[in-house]
Amino acid sequence: MLRFHLITLFQEACEPYLNASILGRAQETKKIKITYQNPRAFVDNKWGKVDERPYGGGPGMVMTALPVVKAVKKALTSAKPLTKKNTKTKLLVKIPPKVAVLWFVPGAKAFTNSEADKLGGFTDIVLVCGRYEGIDERAFKILQSLTVSSIKVKVFTYAVGEATLTGGEVPAMAVIDAVTRRLPGVLGKDESIEERRIASHEVFTRPEKILWEGKEYKVPKVLQTGNHKKIEEFRSTGK
Repeated sequence: MLRFHLITLFQEACEPYLNASILGRAQETKKIKITYQNPRAFVDNKWGKVDERPYGGGPGMVMTALPVVKAVKKALTSAKPLTKKNTKTKLLVKIPPKVAVLWFVPGAKAFTNSEADKLGGFTDIVLVCGRYEGIDERAFKILQSLTVSSIKVKVFTYAVGEATLTGGEVPAMAVIDAVTRRLPGVLGKDESIEERRIASHEVFTRPEKILWEGKEYKVPKVLQTGNHKKIEEFRSTGK
C-alpha cells in the first residue's frame, strides 16, 4: 500500500475528488491510503493563525514554518515498515519505509510521467500544500534534514503545470492521480495507461455516424478496418 499524506489547510477541497471514481476504489481496495494533517492543529496561538506578514514588505501573507514542519513530522509517524511475503521462502519480511516529501514551487522541475513512475517506488509520500504568498523557506530547509525512524526523507520540488495557482491542493491531487493510476491493479490492465502504449489524443466510440444540425460526423475509416498496423500509425501520426 502506498500512503499519501496531505499537509493542507483545506481538506474539504481535496476529499470530493480523491474519494471518487478510480482513486476512491484504490483506497477501498487498499492500493493507497490518504491521510490529512492541518497546520492549524500545530500552532501555539488561540486563533489558529498560520500566516504572518512577509519580511521585507510586499503584498499578502506567508505561511509560518513550524506548523508545516510539525504537520509533516506528525504525518510521518505512520511511516512504518511494510510487511511483505518473500516469493521464494514464503516468509514474511519487513521493508523499511521509503519517504518522499513534495514541495510545490512555480518554475521548479516539471512533474512528468517519468517522475510519477519514480514516486511509485516510495512507501510514503507527503504533499505540502502552500497557500497565500507561500511558505516560509525555513520549513523547506528543515524538511531537507528530517529523518523518520533513522530513515532519511527525500525532498522533491515540482511544478505541476506552468500556471501559478491559489494553493498546492490542485497540484497535490494531480500527483496522487498520476502516481496511483500507475500502480499495479489500479486500472485493471497495464495497457490502460495511455503513455505506455501507442495512443491518440483523438478517440472515438459508437455510433459510427453523428448528425448535428444538418452535418454528418463520422468515425475515421482506418479505425474500423481491423488493421492494427494502420491503426497504430493513425494513433501516432493522426493520419
